[in-house]
Amino acid sequence: MHQIKFIPTRAGRCVFFDRDGIVNASPGAGADRYVTRWADFHLLPEFVEALRVARAHGYQAVIVTNQRGVALGHMSAEDVEAMHRNLRDLLLKSYSLDLLDVAYCPHDVGECECRKPAPGMLTAMALKHGLDLAASWMVGDAETDIEAGQRAGCRTIRVNGDEAASKADWRVAAMKDLPNLLEQVLCRPDIS
Repeated sequence: MHQIKFIPTRAGRCVFFDRDGIVNASPGAGADRYVTRWADFHLLPEFVEALRVARAHGYQAVIVTNQRGVALGHMSAEDVEAMHRNLRDLLLKSYSLDLLDVAYCPHDVGECECRKPAPGMLTAMALKHGLDLAASWMVGDAETDIEAGQRAGCRTIRVNGDEAASKADWRVAAMKDLPNLLEQVLCRPDIS
């Protein structure tokens, strides 16, 4: 059994991560764009390293993800929650890493205040866990992630985005570049 090393957390600081394309391999576009079962959930090693960096710098980590497939009937809320339990178990047992929480929006477009680009999931997590959004970060691969983070008051990092089109504070070309960027920005008091 792995021993969990306690890492002191800076009061209320968090890195929010989008899920598909950041935590796990993106299922792509079209009808098959939803990860509906654990067998199709492929954890990205670059995310594991990014999570390790965030935790090493004393930041909590929360996943915030739009899961419209629930509203469309491709999967149930129970399916999504089971995937997230499996993810948390895998991270803890295999990598000795933890997530503070996982939030998801099961709604269709225009039905709620939690679906990104709305900041509802981030603000709900901040209220639930006493997080300081102004001292936190949002990492995503879509401009909706960036907008949600900025509307919540977080700094933002866009992965795989066209630099000219993104309003993110920081950008990286690929997930492989994210751990190094986090290492740089999370340790700087003038940024973090």
